[in-house]
Amino acid sequence: MPGQDRQSTLRFLAEPADVNFGGKVHGGAVMKWIDLAAYACAAGWSGRYCITAYAGGIRFVRPIHVGNIVEVGAKVIYTGRTSMHIGIDVRAGDPTTTDRELTTHCIVIMVAVDGAGTPVQVPEWVPVSDKDKLLRDSANTLMEMRKKIGAEMEAHLKP
Repeated sequence: MPGQDRQSTLRFLAEPADVNFGGKVHGGAVMKWIDLAAYACAAGWSGRYCITAYAGGIRFVRPIHVGNIVEVGAKVIYTGRTSMHIGIDVRAGDPTTTDRELTTHCIVIMVAVDGAGTPVQVPEWVPVSDKDKLLRDSANTLMEMRKKIGAEMEAHLKP
């Protein structure tokens, strides 16, 4: 039933194929994992196929090493009519311990669509805890900031 699964976590090992020229996991690989986790979370919440509308504020805090266990946590932090703001935390560490350090975090906006690709309504998420209310408020603040950034980016789209 949609609306029952607000968060998801993907876990896997960082592989040699994920490495960049500096010997660490490539940022592009991390961004792919983020998109996968955002999709799993949004689909679980909405019960629908979802598409990525926005990914932003990606902060690479520390590198991920080959052989690390990687956990990509995704959580609904705001819902609009057809969209879901998904907070993402990527953590990694030695698989022989339970210690995981934050390596990356960001926000991804997913939109639920029908078979024709038309946006459809998603279940509303209502925060209850103070922490969740702060997450929702942060998502609202980021929306306002994105509007301003979008207006500034228009200058780059015009010849």
